[in-house]
Amino acid sequence: MSTLGFALEGAWKVLAAGLILGAGLPVLFALGIRALAWGAGGAAEVSHARPQPIGKVVAYALFAIVVLGVLLGITFIVASGFGKTISFDHLYPVIVDK
Repeated sequence: MSTLGFALEGAWKVLAAGLILGAGLPVLFALGIRALAWGAGGAAEVSHARPQPIGKVVAYALFAIVVLGVLLGITFIVASGFGKTISFDHLYPVIVDK
């Protein structure tokens, strides 16, 4: 593969990570706020529709994903400061020595 091919492959990975981590969490948070309004119904909705209980469940699930992403980011930063890294070899992330 040529040098340009390697550069484009690396750029694609950086772009994907940036979209997932940089824009993905705010999008999930915004969808959670929208689902919370749908779950509340009434004055929270433009159409003043009746409340949908599933909206609150979806909203809290999306908020939980956002909180887990933030906690994982903080864990990565703190682990790097202690000379460790996070391994995803198992089902859940584990802090291991570098």
